[in-house]
Amino acid sequence: MTTSPTETGPHGGPGQAHDMPLEQLRFNGQLPSPKGVALAIMEICGRDDATIGEIARVVQTDPALTSRLLQLANTAAANGSGRPFVSVAEAVVRLGMTTVRQLAVGFSMVDQYQGGPCEAFDYAHFWSHALLMAVACQALASQSRIGSPDELFACGLMARIGCLALATVHPVEYGRLLEECEDDSQLIALERERLQTDHNAFTAVILADSGIPGALAEPVCHHEAPDAAGFAEGSRPYQLVQLFHHARRIADMGLAPEDERGELISELFLLGGRLGLDGTEVGELVDRILARWREWGELLKVPSRRLPLFASMAEAPAPKAAEPRKLAMRVLLVEDEPTSRVLLEAQLRSLAGPEIHCAANGEEALALAVKVMPHIVVTDWMMPVMDGLEFCRALRATDWGQSMYVIMLTGMDAEDEIVEAFEAGVDDYVTKPVKMRALSARMRAAQHYVQLLESWERDRAQLKQFASELAISNRKLEHYALTDLLTGLPNRRAGMEILGQAWSAASRSRQGLTVMMIDIDRFKAINDTHGHAVGDRVLAEVGQLLRGTARRDDHVIRMGGEEFLVICQNSDLRATLQAAERLRLKVREAPIRVGERVIHTSISVGISSREPSTPDEDNLIATADAALYAAKRGGRDRCCVNSGGRILGGPG
Repeated sequence: MTTSPTETGPHGGPGQAHDMPLEQLRFNGQLPSPKGVALAIMEICGRDDATIGEIARVVQTDPALTSRLLQLANTAAANGSGRPFVSVAEAVVRLGMTTVRQLAVGFSMVDQYQGGPCEAFDYAHFWSHALLMAVACQALASQSRIGSPDELFACGLMARIGCLALATVHPVEYGRLLEECEDDSQLIALERERLQTDHNAFTAVILADSGIPGALAEPVCHHEAPDAAGFAEGSRPYQLVQLFHHARRIADMGLAPEDERGELISELFLLGGRLGLDGTEVGELVDRILARWREWGELLKVPSRRLPLFASMAEAPAPKAAEPRKLAMRVLLVEDEPTSRVLLEAQLRSLAGPEIHCAANGEEALALAVKVMPHIVVTDWMMPVMDGLEFCRALRATDWGQSMYVIMLTGMDAEDEIVEAFEAGVDDYVTKPVKMRALSARMRAAQHYVQLLESWERDRAQLKQFASELAISNRKLEHYALTDLLTGLPNRRAGMEILGQAWSAASRSRQGLTVMMIDIDRFKAINDTHGHAVGDRVLAEVGQLLRGTARRDDHVIRMGGEEFLVICQNSDLRATLQAAERLRLKVREAPIRVGERVIHTSISVGISSREPSTPDEDNLIATADAALYAAKRGGRDRCCVNSGGRILGGPG
């Protein structure tokens, strides 16, 4: 999908380009683009007659690209305990032509744009973050099986390529913008304000040119704010945008200063919980990602860093700053003497900021405290109407007043009076006449207290959110434990439970029970020719065809590999054979589109029925299996029935 320069992107995304439409920038060669071998690969992949051998020959002319593709292919081989790849042709077959194209483009960008004209743009940091996000995408894809790990590696590498594009096309203006931008949350707003576009618009165009399909590019362009994307929860785009966001936060944590890691680590525990990972598993996953990042950093000459183990970082206390960060806080000053009140107000404003509220006695202060909810209260002891001690006791008697930090101003410094003040709820005191240095020290202590309190409140809110998310995750895990994630169908475990219940119901009611065992014909050839990512897509499409064509009361289950089971309650062999024929013809006549490929496939079906001599449900599956093997031996794309131990072949 290519975003037009005059259109908004998906779900309110990218806007107009600045000065020159994106299409014209692309045509003029101003956008970051691949060179050399990567460009040649793009051109070959654009032809209908392109072959894997031709791609492999071109890849071999670039030793660096050859090494990188072999490493990526062998990572997948190691995960699948397969033999290592040593030839480029094997690696290209393993990765697939589309993924090789995407990776070649990404690696070419890394090599070309290690520096550039925008002085405020940190090119080294950009690629370090991009590489860590790519490795995280790959690992999360392997964990969740949402998509091809190699393809998502390429997506992660170029997820923020639009930032590099803006730094390339508008180096001076973008440099000024970056110098003014305090954090990433402001970046898109400033880009749209100053440049009438944003980096996601550029990312969408470059991803499209790189051969990354819109089904992946759209979630990539929304990964910074996934909840605003508008994708239906549970849909593949929703799962992908959450994966890219998760990978982004891992990359943020990996490059964050030590004093900023804590909050990101807490978020990673929360995101990991959504994948069904406990704290230990989250740490192990992140540690593997960081180790792979360092390996890739050496290979691509991109900076990476050695961090402590995730568990150590999670358990480490927050580093103490040399000076507490100065916060603007609400302060309530209670002083009955007007001149002293004016002087103290000025001193407090210089120490705590502009929000100083004043009262002349405790009664007035109590009413004002309800309204402004101060962080710190500075109160005199001796006052008319209600003195400082009475005011402090009244404050502490309320729920909302217990966390306020109270400093008492007093001319008394006898031990008994001081003890009485602390027993009334005072946190600290300053003797009168008030000296600026003493007041400043007490205010620093108060500020530190407020910071700790706010941090505790954030942690408590995050813990509540985590508990809520964990409850949701546990419910989802119960669902996932019985669901095949690739097809969305019940898995083998769920299927055996359903079959057991159906068997019991048939035993009680003496109604018919039949099953179909279904196998996708020549599925290994699809994997070998097109790659496992395409094979997964075929499995998912066939699963949906079966579910959409089966009768309403039939249960369609993925048993594993390319095998499916259909459980037909209250059905005899004749009706089940008719239903199986509908399924077979539907799959044979429905072309499966994967990118630019159109794949035709077929299924073989074995059918068996519960008979008086059938001892149990396992035997029912075994007799259907025997019929399935007969259908495969008979030429495939046919249905066979096992009745009374005799195999009857259906039409091909």
